[in-house]
Amino acid sequence: MSTRFLFRQTDNSALIVFRIFFGILITLEAWGAIFTGWIKRTLIEPQFTFNFIGLDFLQPLPGNGMYFYFFLMGCLGVLVTIGYKYRWSMAGFTTMWAAVYFMQKTSYNNHYYLLLLICVFMLIAPANRYASIDTRLNPKLKKANMPVWVKYFIILQLFIVYTYAAIAKLYPDWLDGTMPKLLMQSKANLPIIGQWLQAVWVPKVVTYYGIFFDLLVVPLLLFKPTRKFTFFAAIFFHLFNSLVFHIGIFPYLSLAFCLFFFPVKTIHKTFLKKKAFYKDSQYEIPKNAKFIAVFFGVWMLIQVALPLRHWFIKDDVLWTEEGHRLSWRMMLRSKSGTSTFIVKDKKTGKQEAIKKADYLSEKQQRRIATKPDMIWQFAQHLKKEYAKKGKAIEVYVHANVSVNGRPYTNFIDSKVDLAAEPWPYFSHAKWILPSALEKKK
Repeated sequence: MSTRFLFRQTDNSALIVFRIFFGILITLEAWGAIFTGWIKRTLIEPQFTFNFIGLDFLQPLPGNGMYFYFFLMGCLGVLVTIGYKYRWSMAGFTTMWAAVYFMQKTSYNNHYYLLLLICVFMLIAPANRYASIDTRLNPKLKKANMPVWVKYFIILQLFIVYTYAAIAKLYPDWLDGTMPKLLMQSKANLPIIGQWLQAVWVPKVVTYYGIFFDLLVVPLLLFKPTRKFTFFAAIFFHLFNSLVFHIGIFPYLSLAFCLFFFPVKTIHKTFLKKKAFYKDSQYEIPKNAKFIAVFFGVWMLIQVALPLRHWFIKDDVLWTEEGHRLSWRMMLRSKSGTSTFIVKDKKTGKQEAIKKADYLSEKQQRRIATKPDMIWQFAQHLKKEYAKKGKAIEVYVHANVSVNGRPYTNFIDSKVDLAAEPWPYFSHAKWILPSALEKKK
């Protein structure tokens, strides 16, 4: 892909409208976290958070600090919407969202990761060149055009996301309807639609609609004869996900992405009739063109590579969770588990079973049994807590896990002192017992 091609100019209506939608959505995401209790459950109630390993310095603010933190993020979202001090506002939100994302894994969601990626994109995209306070204060900023790399960045990023999501579903428990059925059963108590979701045909539709939608949505949106039909299919798909799975702003963000697939003239006439329409296709090569081209290429290579890493780690990712994050493996498994942490005093040899409720919130207790990295982190946390009391300890874990309705099976080698184990950043944790996924009911 040549540098010259990336900087061919096109009308920027789609980007301007997307900025406004995006700003509204990130504002709702931030302030919604306050009013729905997400902050309280995830960042305030726990004594400590399960941050991404190696980023221990990222911890929630004390007291009610995280409420003010998210309120400020919402304010930055408003500034993004109206295009005031856009770069600074977007940089502030991106930094603060990244800190929250890497600070906790108890509420990990692939959609939070996608939001982080789009924040970086919006930070570098010229999204404040129209319908912004910045252009009112400095008319020289005002433009009706943008480089085409903006459009192709979004399209390629979405193609990677959806393609990997489709490929991940091509495994037995999805193809035979086991996982879709479990997903629907977990929603039986939803008002109005809960019982309807239990119909025999619903999991079957979810099975194949999920695969084919993920696999084909981007190509069909690019193809003019199928674009409108696919857009309406996307509306149904994302509204269904919103109503059933309650996944925040993601369905609406996904629909906003569709702006980049329609002809620029259509977007202009629909949303910004008063704006001058950019008809030419000239080339504007900025001084940092090579840097942007290299960034574009490296970014996409990383996005292609990250979801593949679990294939280079021993055993099945459904069991080990190693390589699961950052790889678009969405709603693919239902896991439950039990875990008991045994602390042994190195000096006296005395053993005691840890009461997890003394250290973990209810949500953390539900998550920890099935996540090896969280099990290891809790063992390390116990080691530090006992060290404060002047005690050196060993930590052993008895854990059993069920994957997609299979029988509970031993998950962790209970003979290994996890307090003494280093974290294997780029390889398989040997204390995770071999997969037992073939033992399906």
